[in-house]
Amino acid sequence: MGRERVPSYRLHRSDGRAVVTIAGRDIYLGQHGTAESRAEYQRVLGEWLTHRVVPKPAQGGAQVTINELVLAYFQHAKVHYTKDGCPTSEVVLVRSALRWLRPAYGHTDARAFTPVALKAVRDAMVHAVRTKEPRKGKPRFCRNTINLHVGRIRRMFRWAVENGMVEGTIYQALLAVQGLQRGRTTARESGRVLPVSEEHVRAILPKVSRQVAAMIQLQELTGMRPGEVVTMRVCDLNTSESSWTYRPATHKTAHHGKTRTIAIGPRAQEIIRPFLKPDLGAYLFSPKDAVAERNAKLRAERTTPMTPSQAKRKPKDRPKKAPSDRYTTASYGRAIACACDAAEVPHWHPNQLRHSAATRLRRLYGIEATRVILGHSSMTTSEIYAEADEQKAAEVMAKVG
Repeated sequence: MGRERVPSYRLHRSDGRAVVTIAGRDIYLGQHGTAESRAEYQRVLGEWLTHRVVPKPAQGGAQVTINELVLAYFQHAKVHYTKDGCPTSEVVLVRSALRWLRPAYGHTDARAFTPVALKAVRDAMVHAVRTKEPRKGKPRFCRNTINLHVGRIRRMFRWAVENGMVEGTIYQALLAVQGLQRGRTTARESGRVLPVSEEHVRAILPKVSRQVAAMIQLQELTGMRPGEVVTMRVCDLNTSESSWTYRPATHKTAHHGKTRTIAIGPRAQEIIRPFLKPDLGAYLFSPKDAVAERNAKLRAERTTPMTPSQAKRKPKDRPKKAPSDRYTTASYGRAIACACDAAEVPHWHPNQLRHSAATRLRRLYGIEATRVILGHSSMTTSEIYAEADEQKAAEVMAKVG
């Protein structure tokens, strides 16, 4: 990559002022050639190179529009919300939230954005409906998602205050907007994430690849997160003891400085062993391996001979959709959704396997053991994942009630 071009100090010929263009926006610095204009140029340039935000001119206080603020903050978000050099899902969520500002307020001054404007944007989210089948006409967002999106918009204004783009009073005013409360709004309520039934899990195992089936079974046994099972590598496993341990290179709370150690018992070890590879940095569960195995199976089951042209055909060096080295949580979820359709069972997603494991662990070993295994900081979080064992309560009441 070449050296970045530094915005230059220039003469605006029509009025004799000095000007510098940053991110497509002209910032006027004062009379061209004066010490004051050159000092202003150094200030503006320093703020741009340090913070990557378009500075406000010291003179005149030209407005920063919502569109300009959204663009600047999104550039920051793409750098800030990363793990291992890759953007996290929060980048997509930030973009989803900020797009609701642009239709009505994109051209307006960011310094004039009020709590009333924020509530108007929120109402637009409440009344937004889906436009595609099969849920066309249904509410697009649930109440929890709307509250989170409003929080992301407020976070943008907090960042703008930090970088001198708007006054602090704007962010303080936006804090007055309360979140939507359950039962006191027309926004759709989200359903609880429940454990998936063992019957529905077993129904799809023959419909998925060997790799996806192994990930499903591992989640059932260990309660690990989908993001942890798809990123398993040989180098992250300690197989020297009878009970293996897995330390994910990245996980949900890594940015808080917390470590995550997952115990791998004998049954889980038997699932993992066929996927161990000589390359220590290789991912255990690879879509590339799954595609190769599927193609080999199709060739073995072929009933008609290949034509000469088919026999001579070589794989493309750079196919448009080459299989990846590892699954993402999204591709893992899509594989399960497709298998649910093929098995004609209700859709479920990988996070429900974690809830199933939590419920089983709590019933057998208690809430404290569940907290440790799932990697939660408090038992309150484990309570959310572990559904109450109603059968046990019924058995007790049958004896005492």
